[in-house]
Amino acid sequence: MSLLDVSIVNVALPSIQRGIGADAGAAQWVVSGYALTFGLVLVAGGRLGDALGRRKMFLIALAAFVVTSALAGAAPSATLLVCARLLQGAAGGLLTPQNSGLIQDLFRGAERGRAFGIFGAVVGISTAVGPVLGGLILAVFGEAEGWRWVFYVNVPIGVVTFLLAMRLVPAGAGRRANLRSEIDFLGMVLLGLAVLAVLLPLVESEQDGMRRLWWLFPVALALGGAFVWWERHTVRRARAPLMDVRLFTSTPGYASGTALGATYFCGFAGIWLVFAIFFQQGLGYSPLQSGLSVTPFAIGSAVSAALGGRLVGRLGRKLTVIGLVLVIIGLGVIVALIRLVPPADLGPALIAPLLVAGVGGGMVIAPNTTLTLECVPISMAGVAGGALQTGQRIGTAIGTAVLAGVLRAVVASPHGDYPSGLAIAMLCAEGFILVALVLGIWELFVRRVRGSTNRPPSVIFAAPSE
Repeated sequence: MSLLDVSIVNVALPSIQRGIGADAGAAQWVVSGYALTFGLVLVAGGRLGDALGRRKMFLIALAAFVVTSALAGAAPSATLLVCARLLQGAAGGLLTPQNSGLIQDLFRGAERGRAFGIFGAVVGISTAVGPVLGGLILAVFGEAEGWRWVFYVNVPIGVVTFLLAMRLVPAGAGRRANLRSEIDFLGMVLLGLAVLAVLLPLVESEQDGMRRLWWLFPVALALGGAFVWWERHTVRRARAPLMDVRLFTSTPGYASGTALGATYFCGFAGIWLVFAIFFQQGLGYSPLQSGLSVTPFAIGSAVSAALGGRLVGRLGRKLTVIGLVLVIIGLGVIVALIRLVPPADLGPALIAPLLVAGVGGGMVIAPNTTLTLECVPISMAGVAGGALQTGQRIGTAIGTAVLAGVLRAVVASPHGDYPSGLAIAMLCAEGFILVALVLGIWELFVRRVRGSTNRPPSVIFAAPSE
């Protein structure tokens, strides 16, 4: 639900603008406000799960997500809808790290890889199927009020999930329940402001945010530096940090895996908005037709993610390298077909390369999560998963802003058109994924060196003193 709500609302934006009288700025914030608050609280949500217990945080965040979804669906004005979406994004950001944290807690060895494989299949399907589900909901409930059911659909799903979680999710205990001593509130503020300073110009890019808010990027660097200093200072004082920086400096594979995931999402997540613009504005497809056109990617991703979870223990980083190569091949064929096939016939022609790219994508997300988190101490599983996903959310924001900006710039140029814009945007996506491939090859080399020197496969951080 939490990932689906990133993409499903894009399809409903025109209906929201007509149904509730939202202007372009408010409509943009219905989408970008959710992504913004979602990314802001991921690390804090992971830390709360580590400290207070993941089952407790899962149930609290899930209940909040259901309530805020209902508030968004019932919103009588654009202002209240934006407020509900901001709260919904925060609830989703608190909920998501508990998933990877629970997998870290409950599974070991090959079982963990299979669990992350299922998790990766859900991520791939949720990201790609949003436009299809949004189109179906609008087709069933109508353009005027159908947008409300885009939010209401979360309510029955969430209620059933809550009841199942009460019964099925183990009640593993948190270490302490004293928020003042356990939670690094200053660290939360510094990291939250740093992430905000990165994301705000990106999510406002369609409203000229990059030019107006560029000065926030150096502010983000300063806040990030202050956060790192504070976290090191907190560890030296034997207090519990929000995010121990030794995750990046002393945990084998964590820093490179996080960088690979963020870079891959720059290319992967941005293509969905580009395809939606191309099919709906360039070719005149309906929202449902547009969503169905990219379904082959979702199918390929779901199948290969489940299989990749079973193979990651045997193939390791080779699996993500193979997956990245397949994504690059699929996108390269798409670029060639754009040049060779008439626009009217392009939808069916893209089925095969989208399927190939989807198969490759399924070999990247779940295996990379497994490999990135395999050496993380269980006590830090939530915050490590939150930081990993924060990188992915920042990558999503960067990729969406860059790829959509490139498409629109080409279309607006004197000799530009939608096929040319799509082709150049796909080349930009390939550039991001090539960088991820280089990181994957480097990590493969490092793992071989580490294996040949018999370096220990995990690291244990000293717990802060009571």
